[in-house]
Amino acid sequence: MQGLITRLMLLAALCMPAAVLAQAAPTHAPPEGFTAPADPRPEDTNAERARSQPGNNAPFWRAVRNSGEQAGYTSLPAPEAGVLIQRTVQYPGSLRTTAGEAWRQVRNQWILPYGGALLLIVLVAIALFYWRKGPLDVHDAPTGRMVERFTYFERAAHWVNAIAFSILAISGIVMAFGKFFLLPVLGGTLFGWLAYGLKNLHNFAGPVFAVSLVVVILTFIKDNLPTRDDLAWLAKGGGLFSGEHVPSHRFNAGEKLVFWGGVLLLGLVVVGSGLVLDKLIPGWGETRGQMQVTHMVHAVAAILMMALFLGHIYMGTVGMKGAYQAMKTGYVDETWAREHHELWYDDIRAGKIPAQRSARPAPSGRPVTPSA
Repeated sequence: MQGLITRLMLLAALCMPAAVLAQAAPTHAPPEGFTAPADPRPEDTNAERARSQPGNNAPFWRAVRNSGEQAGYTSLPAPEAGVLIQRTVQYPGSLRTTAGEAWRQVRNQWILPYGGALLLIVLVAIALFYWRKGPLDVHDAPTGRMVERFTYFERAAHWVNAIAFSILAISGIVMAFGKFFLLPVLGGTLFGWLAYGLKNLHNFAGPVFAVSLVVVILTFIKDNLPTRDDLAWLAKGGGLFSGEHVPSHRFNAGEKLVFWGGVLLLGLVVVGSGLVLDKLIPGWGETRGQMQVTHMVHAVAAILMMALFLGHIYMGTVGMKGAYQAMKTGYVDETWAREHHELWYDDIRAGKIPAQRSARPAPSGRPVTPSA
């Protein structure tokens, strides 16, 4: 009997906490008079969503992510103030992603590696050509009779444009490729100051280059018009490899290609895109997308222009004897004119072109006179 009572008391003790917990458990039924809030609507403001679904920030961050397609509201006057993440695009050479990331992929995976490789290949090719051929020289002795190749105005326009181009090219190379070959040598602080200074110099030299480029185009376009003789010059490569004498006018076909392809076409593209990047064209360059596309166009055209002008700079300095002197003083010897630009020299001898176009006398010797 006593054992039975003990078992009943133990069973009662075990059941008591469960009964107490069941009695103390809160009920989930809403209180009397409670009304559930309405579900959030797409047009609700953030304040309205905070009341309807407190703590739910997903709609806000979804709006941030999609702000490139549907700009958010802002009272700021900037064109893209309501766009925090750009729209999804696919530029040539990039994956389909946000515009900023697509621009970064094109710049880092295409423009910089392949553009840098192109410039290095051109430099190596020029070095090999100089090593094998050396500077081009005339075969006959100078006569002492001088021909005015460039007037003072032509030389001034060329040198202003050439100096501005050199500043732009050097600063552009440092800004684009400097982190690969200068940053490890100079360190972060010095390289940062150098890049900052060259960036500002680049921006100020750009308009000077733009104005002088227009002057150069208008000054030299007449003598760069193509003729039938240019085809023969191109077919024989100007005699650069064979050593054969190929007649040409004041500018040969190679110089004309540099003028039309480098100075006119690429030059105008570089200038136009550069002015947009400088925010000097009203209505252009106001959004990130416009700046990204403009930068890609500017970078590609600038690299091609530098690659083309490396050959021009080589021929105008160490590649051909007398070429630098012609741009420095404006005059060349009769022998130089006859051997490098025979058709131009023939027109001078025939009196079609004056051997002395400016009032300044030749630095030495006497001018060429037309033949009788």
